[in-house]
Amino acid sequence: MDSMITAAARALAAGDPLGALNRVALRDDAPALALRGIAMAQLGDFLRAKALVRRAARAFGPKEPLARARCVVAEAEIALASRDLGWPAKSLDTARATLDAHGDRVNAAYAQYLEARRLLLIGRLDEAECTLAEPHPVPLPPAIRAARELLVAGIAIRRLRTNVARAALARAEQAARHAGIPALMAEVENASLVLNTPAARLIARGEQRLLLLDDVEALLASEVLVIDARRYAVCAASTVVSLARRPVLFELARLLAQAWPEDVPRSTLIEQAFRTKHADESHRARLRVEVGRLRTMLGTLADVSATKQGFALAPRGTREIAVLTRPVEERHADMLAFLSDGESWSSSALALALGASQRTVQRALDSLAAAGKVQSFGRGRARRWVTQRVPGFTTTLLLPMPLPS
Repeated sequence: MDSMITAAARALAAGDPLGALNRVALRDDAPALALRGIAMAQLGDFLRAKALVRRAARAFGPKEPLARARCVVAEAEIALASRDLGWPAKSLDTARATLDAHGDRVNAAYAQYLEARRLLLIGRLDEAECTLAEPHPVPLPPAIRAARELLVAGIAIRRLRTNVARAALARAEQAARHAGIPALMAEVENASLVLNTPAARLIARGEQRLLLLDDVEALLASEVLVIDARRYAVCAASTVVSLARRPVLFELARLLAQAWPEDVPRSTLIEQAFRTKHADESHRARLRVEVGRLRTMLGTLADVSATKQGFALAPRGTREIAVLTRPVEERHADMLAFLSDGESWSSSALALALGASQRTVQRALDSLAAAGKVQSFGRGRARRWVTQRVPGFTTTLLLPMPLPS
């Protein structure tokens, strides 16, 4: 490569996209196109960046597989940054194999990081961990080490392993300082704030208080019977009963837990669990059936006893009862959590990340837009959605995914 290409590449590696563009902005050869695309991606113009990287890949041609593979990795990173989660992951796997075969271990490791990052975004934590666990035959540059440690911390936070997350963030901070890239250091700093901002709200004996991630981890490891409204489950130490597919049962459990040690009138349970204001004998019969199902689901964790006025939750043994919920509760909270990461999302990417149909996601987005909580730009396939982050609270995206039923 000539000196201008080398200088532009070094500028990009140091986080200086404008310096790189000053050297290659007027050139249309394949290496210059690739560097221009990466620079535009760093500046946030993802559409132009994607077009430039694809032009570079075509310009390199089939006789330069290594350069084409690097372009594919760059395009994959642009797709992740623009939340195009439907981008073909097999292309990245093929590029990674090509990089390995040609001895480019560093870029192969970066392709591995991008693959794990995509898996984390769509909630496939086990696969992301397995991808990161693969060994690297060569030492990684500080910037890639920092990015990898951020990913390790993200997985640990989602799994509520705060000590592992803190250690990974400390390593990420050290690597980012060594790299000397301001944007990377800012990303590590923002990730560290998650551990020091409220992540959940605890409701127990009629009182409420905010919890940090450490407090949430300690609570779920204790003997307290926790009605977890974030994952729609009932937990006590190592025992977990998922009610994710039984919304009525979960609503009954939550209402009973919030009133504990008092009981809840039957009329209140019918009105809030069944969403009706006019109860009749059929509703009261259904309530008895649903309470019986809840009693069976809870098993040895707790009992649901009938009282003169209604029903009461009675924990087994000497357990306390608490409700764990999001710090700010509102409809479509999971979707707002994804949107509040500061990036622009398409409805198809949100559907993939949430495991919902695209039509369901679109209806929810329209509802949030009507309430002024999200806004969109672009049209058709280019339409993207954004929102503002809720100040002072970590997003629910960083909390564990719902438990399997």
